[in-house]
Amino acid sequence: MLSVFTRAFKTPDLRRKLLFTLGIVMLFRLGSFVPTPNVNYSAVQTCISGAREGGGNQLLGMANLFSGGALLQLSIFALGIMPYITASIIVQLLTVVIPRFEALKQEGQQGQAKMTQYTRYLTIALAVLQSATFVTFAQNPSALFGNANCTQILYRDTVLDTVFMVLTMTAGTGLIMWLGELITDKGVGNGMSLLIFTSITATFPGSLWAIQQRDGRWDLFFLVIIIGLLIMTAVVFVEQSQRRVPVQYAKKMVGRQMYGGTSTYIPIKVNMANVIPIIFASSILALPQMVAQFQSDPQGNNPAYIDWINTYLVQGDHPIYMAVYTILILFFTFFYVSITFNPNEVADNMKKYGGFIPGIRAGRPTAEYLRYVITRITVPGAIYLALVSLIPLIAFVLIGANRDFPFGGASILIMVGVGLDTVKQIESQLQQHHYEGFLR
Repeated sequence: MLSVFTRAFKTPDLRRKLLFTLGIVMLFRLGSFVPTPNVNYSAVQTCISGAREGGGNQLLGMANLFSGGALLQLSIFALGIMPYITASIIVQLLTVVIPRFEALKQEGQQGQAKMTQYTRYLTIALAVLQSATFVTFAQNPSALFGNANCTQILYRDTVLDTVFMVLTMTAGTGLIMWLGELITDKGVGNGMSLLIFTSITATFPGSLWAIQQRDGRWDLFFLVIIIGLLIMTAVVFVEQSQRRVPVQYAKKMVGRQMYGGTSTYIPIKVNMANVIPIIFASSILALPQMVAQFQSDPQGNNPAYIDWINTYLVQGDHPIYMAVYTILILFFTFFYVSITFNPNEVADNMKKYGGFIPGIRAGRPTAEYLRYVITRITVPGAIYLALVSLIPLIAFVLIGANRDFPFGGASILIMVGVGLDTVKQIESQLQQHHYEGFLR
């Protein structure tokens, strides 16, 4: 492995791309520690320490994970890449609803550029909304950090200061989006994915060390690492698994030349939805938690539905929370796969170019067969996603780890997926220079 890295840095073009990518990543991490104006940095650190000791507020756990811990530190990159992720998902879903977006999707590179522009605009709009919401949370830090001793983290609460904080965080999101696109154009790998990968891996050592610090047990610490390696191995295996549907193209004569007659396959991954269902499920469950947070009475005189939410839908270790979380993941897995893979469209394209599945007639029978295959393979994929997402919740019950337990949920899926894709891109460039790659 070390020899492969050496060869990669000996290749001038690849070395330049790797160094550029590393430079952007370092700049991204640096911005995660620069506090937003009007924020008392020392008070924030005190509140974070108290939150770690007392469990903290789990409402913003997913967003804080994707920002590499920058969210709770109220840095200029506090929102991280979450607004862009949300905007990308919304635009992708709108292609099914809005004919204009569907037409742009079919226009090729020009249409994709237009869709990317819409995604950027929506990202900025969502950044304004999310930053305003978070600044509102910051004005009540005891609820935000789950620490009663945390009473004030802002120097001033004026409207002008609030607006300036919102603009700063929004500008930070725009800068992150630009940095991600720079990596995609001039570096190695997908820029946005690599920035998410960087944010998650940045919190990885701290999450592991917190497990050891809580009980002071080295045996538990190493046990968690061993279990994590086993989980990572299983995730890599499933992420690489796919069902290959064979496709045969008929031969045809054009003039005196024979064309076609080739064999290929349609790769259908076991986990076609990737990490999207987990993000959807976490976002849906965050809504009642947010309602309960704003409607809670400091004196404890809450309505019955607020008490029910606080009892069953806030604590991740409750069986009802786990059941609802699992059902949402299963539902969104099937929902997302159904809108991203269209059997009728695939069957029509195959028929147009003379392709067919051996033993299946072209046209409608092919679409029905593909629908049958995708349904069968989505079932284990959805169960796999549900099991992986429950790992942090189960760890919270068994060893008292927080919900950002590193070896499970969205974190492990993103780390493995982005890692594999980036390694494959480096490998393909090494093979262009006749070097041995990472994957053997």
